[in-house]
Amino acid sequence: MKSDNSDEPPSYFASLYLYHKAFIAGVFLSLCTLLIHFSLHNVYLTVFFSSFSIALLSITVSRVAEALSHKLQEPYGSSVLTFSAVIVEIIILFMILYTSTNAQHALATVKGGIISAIIVDMNVLLGLAVFIGGLSFKEQEHNEDTSSTYTTILLVASSALLIPSVFKYANGSNHHLVLLSNLIAIVLFCFYIVIVIFQTKTHQHFFKSTLRNRTFRYQYGTDENEQNEICDIFEMHNLYINFLTIFVLIAMIGFIAEIFANDGMALVLKYHLPVGLAGLFIAIISVAPEIMTAIKAAQNDQIQRVINIAMGASTVSIMLTVPSLVALSNIISTPLTLNFSPFQIGALILTIILAWKTTDDGETNYFEGVSHLFFFVCYAIVVSLL
Repeated sequence: MKSDNSDEPPSYFASLYLYHKAFIAGVFLSLCTLLIHFSLHNVYLTVFFSSFSIALLSITVSRVAEALSHKLQEPYGSSVLTFSAVIVEIIILFMILYTSTNAQHALATVKGGIISAIIVDMNVLLGLAVFIGGLSFKEQEHNEDTSSTYTTILLVASSALLIPSVFKYANGSNHHLVLLSNLIAIVLFCFYIVIVIFQTKTHQHFFKSTLRNRTFRYQYGTDENEQNEICDIFEMHNLYINFLTIFVLIAMIGFIAEIFANDGMALVLKYHLPVGLAGLFIAIISVAPEIMTAIKAAQNDQIQRVINIAMGASTVSIMLTVPSLVALSNIISTPLTLNFSPFQIGALILTIILAWKTTDDGETNYFEGVSHLFFFVCYAIVVSLL
């Protein structure tokens, strides 16, 4: 008599077929199409398919990071996800600096990308997740110490970014601006090290949920059958294989980012497109995988994870992206100065204040999500006209 194998976990190839066949085919097709148009020097389609390929590969990176986060738990899980996304952001922005023939436009695009990444994290990611989660649950609760700590960090970091701008407007010249930007980058990185110790060693409880998730059993399963239903190919791998997978995917993104940056900046210069709009487009590509993860978490009533991802990504965007790009820009002799425009600094500070007001009581609802989304719409309108 044939034995019943229904309780056995699906094989590696069965999981691959069931959960990843269409997506892997899409990535492969996009990469092939990109190479064809790149070889034919079709700039428009090359930019489109390079950005599309970067988005698909970034989603894969986030999926691997999400599998790692399930094994590492909070706050390490969200940290891996945000760190992997920020690496993609750094690669794209650096390639713009490295490949562009117009240094001023490249620098302006990079500055716009840095600020836009934070705006997208705190308004689109947080806003969409809170809004969608609020439609399923009237109110969602999280650890208020998390948002309080992150908003304090972000206010200090944004104030540090304000210093070079104030210095330039006060003196009316760029004298010592490069030195000041380098010093601010060093200060931000040192502050980031303190934050990592605070988050992962001394005060882990500040970044963990204080309540048991209402749908916890549906997300991870309480018995073997439920675990089989959510079996994922990346969760079947050990930590080392997943980290190696992320490394390979990021290397591929780096190669495609060079193509995207070279042809993309050529189009920006050709059609005199607003550099702020180009920075916003890059930010959306970089943050898109995190947005999908955050929405999924909100639908499962894991609003604590949403807060960790949104605010954690914004923190890393300032304290790791900025020092990294400043250091790399000095290596290629195109110094990145941190003199942001008044509009960019104002939008950044207002975003942090809004996030503080919508999360400080430890509860969220759909109206607070809508507030963030409308703020982003206003920001996008202004950026597209500057």
